[in-house]
Amino acid sequence: MSKKIYVGNMNYNTSERQLQDLFAQYGDVTTVNIIVDRFTGKAKGFGFVEMENPEAADAAIAALNGQEFMGRQLRVNEAQEKPRYEREESGGGYRGRRY
Repeated sequence: MSKKIYVGNMNYNTSERQLQDLFAQYGDVTTVNIIVDRFTGKAKGFGFVEMENPEAADAAIAALNGQEFMGRQLRVNEAQEKPRYEREESGGGYRGRRY
């Protein structure tokens, strides 16, 4: 079973390839996803790495959390599943307010 890792405080110019190479030192990397702003297309400074082996992922977290990479001190920890909120079925955002 693979493990998903949160990587924060990244240099905005970090590529997915650079991030993959960094984590590949500790084991097989399944996926790398740097989060980008949907309007500007620019990186938001964080992303996710999924590693095949949970023990390798734990080793990467222990080794890389707090380490400098591309001029920034990384924040690395196990990713937490964010609950998805269901949208109300109201038909839109207008709530009858008058401005």
